[in-house]
Amino acid sequence: MTYQPSSDRYTKMEYRRCGNSGIQLPAFSLGLWHNFGNVNDFENSRNLIQTAFDNGITHFDLANNYGPPPGSAEENFGKILKQDFVDHRDEMIISTKAGYTMWDGPYGDWGSKKYMISSLDQSLKRMKLDYVDIFYHHRPDPETPVEETMEALDLMVRQGKALYVGLSNYNAGQTLKAVTILKQLGTPCLIHQPKYSMFVRDAENGLLKVLEKQGVGCIPFSPLAQGLLTDKYLNGIPSDSRVATSGQFLNQSHITPEKLEKITLLNNLAKQRGQKLAHMALAWLLRDPRVTSVLIGSSKPAQITDSIEALKNTSFTEEELTVINNILHW
Repeated sequence: MTYQPSSDRYTKMEYRRCGNSGIQLPAFSLGLWHNFGNVNDFENSRNLIQTAFDNGITHFDLANNYGPPPGSAEENFGKILKQDFVDHRDEMIISTKAGYTMWDGPYGDWGSKKYMISSLDQSLKRMKLDYVDIFYHHRPDPETPVEETMEALDLMVRQGKALYVGLSNYNAGQTLKAVTILKQLGTPCLIHQPKYSMFVRDAENGLLKVLEKQGVGCIPFSPLAQGLLTDKYLNGIPSDSRVATSGQFLNQSHITPEKLEKITLLNNLAKQRGQKLAHMALAWLLRDPRVTSVLIGSSKPAQITDSIEALKNTSFTEEELTVINNILHW
């Protein structure tokens, strides 16, 4: 069947200005880190993209190494674009990244201009696109001068292969240096993608202040701490959970009695707010105006529509924020 997007999709989503740019992003963006590789069911992946778009999610976030195998998420996304979204490309923000190991040898990793340019060319071929909207450096490279990496990002924009550039996993000091270089080159940094959730709050140690001062957007990934910030593990480990089926990024050792106690107390507060824990965890990020969008992952279409429910209540009292900080010992 031919896919026809929902006619009221833009009434279902909140859109936020990204830093000092002309771009607005949906409050939730769909990350393709998991569930879009060749190991996954293609029709389910397709349904996930359609469901997201039908609900006003216009931003789709990839990286060269997403799969598995690496590259397959981009290939499958490209097939879905061709199949369902030929007439809607200009309604979409498509982002990808380079910075982790992608191919053998000294030119398939980190942040050299050689790697960055080659990687984007490969990504465009896999997705069958002329350009991406945002291209990120995925992680800082301790060996390559940051000037070289930023010059590569600047060159991609000048070549017309990317409209905007971003950073991911850079700390506050690294971000300030990179953003300053990009401004000098004439290609300002649009957005930064840190790991950020109630359980991982490094972004609050200066990074958010840098982004605010420099006019750069923020899009947290792993907002639910790989599923810990849900009610999923309150009564044991479900057989279909990521802990039980994969264990690569979250395993049983992460679910300590101390962590479970925090999850239980946070879940009790969420109930008092009339929310599920996952909704409260997402709303907690979105309460901060410095956060432009939150990256959600999904294995089922229903999880996307459920996440959007968090938009119904993104305000917190000072008392609630104090309770949360006390629970987290922050």
